[in-house]
Amino acid sequence: MAVHVTAWDDRDRAGGGRAPTAAPALFVHNIFTWGSDSTYGFAGQRPLADSRRLLLMDRQGYGDSPDTARSDFDVDAEDIMEVLGDEASAVRFGGAHLVGHGNGAVAALIAAARRPDLVRSLALVQPSAFTAAAHHPVVAGLLDRVRDGAPGIPDGVTPEQYLRASTEGLGMAMPEPTSRRLRAVATSMEERPVWEAEIPLEVIRGAALPILVICGTWERAPAAYREHVGLPLMAVAESLTDSLGGRLLRVPGYYPHTQEPAVVNAALREFWG
Repeated sequence: MAVHVTAWDDRDRAGGGRAPTAAPALFVHNIFTWGSDSTYGFAGQRPLADSRRLLLMDRQGYGDSPDTARSDFDVDAEDIMEVLGDEASAVRFGGAHLVGHGNGAVAALIAAARRPDLVRSLALVQPSAFTAAAHHPVVAGLLDRVRDGAPGIPDGVTPEQYLRASTEGLGMAMPEPTSRRLRAVATSMEERPVWEAEIPLEVIRGAALPILVICGTWERAPAAYREHVGLPLMAVAESLTDSLGGRLLRVPGYYPHTQEPAVVNAALREFWG
C-alpha cells in the first residue's frame, strides 16, 4: 500500500463487542497535519471507535506515509480507493463511510466519484472544493485572484516561517514546530493547488450517496482568516450541500472536528446510523 493507515477499533474495550453490521469509516486529513494528529487531524474522533473500525489515512508526504515530490489530490484519490479496496469489510458492508477535511475532502469527492461502490456515505468537513462552487461571487473572487497570479510562497521561506505566517500571522496560535509538523508543512507548501481539481458532481449525484457537509460558523475566527479563508469555505459548503442534495451542519468555530469534537462526533454517529 502506498500510504500509512492508522486503525482504531475500541469495540472490545467499550464492551459492545465487534458488531458485524458496523461499516468501517475512513478519514482523510487536510494540510499541515496527518490522520491521528490532535491539532488539525482526527484525534478528536477517537470516541467513534467504540462502535466501528476507524481508518485514518496519512496522505503521501504526511505522517508516516512516504515522501512525495508533490502532493496531489488525484493521487490521494487513488490511495483512498486502494485503502478501501484492501479493506475487505468495506465491500462486505456495501462500502465504508468516507470522511474528508479540507483538501482531503477534495480527494474524497474524487474517489467517491470513481468508485462509489466502495463508499457507503460521504462526510465533508469544510471541503476546499472551490471549483465546484465557482459560480458563487466570494469563491469566484478567490479563484480569480489565484489564477491571475496571486503572490505565491517567496523563495527561501522555510516550513517553520510558513507555519508561523499561516497561524500567528493570521492571529492564531502556532503549534509546536516539531519535525513531524514541519514535514507536513513542507509537503503542504508544494501541494498541487485545489483550484485545479475537477469535481465530478454529476457522477456523485448519480451515485445517490448520503452526503453530510460540516462547516464552521467562523464568528470567533480572526478577521483576516475569516475573510480570506472562512467566507469562501462557507460558500463552498453551502453550494456542495445544494448541488449534491446533502445535509449541512453548521458548527461554532472554524475547525469543527477539533474545536467541537463532541458535536461533530454526535452528527457522524447519527449520519452513519
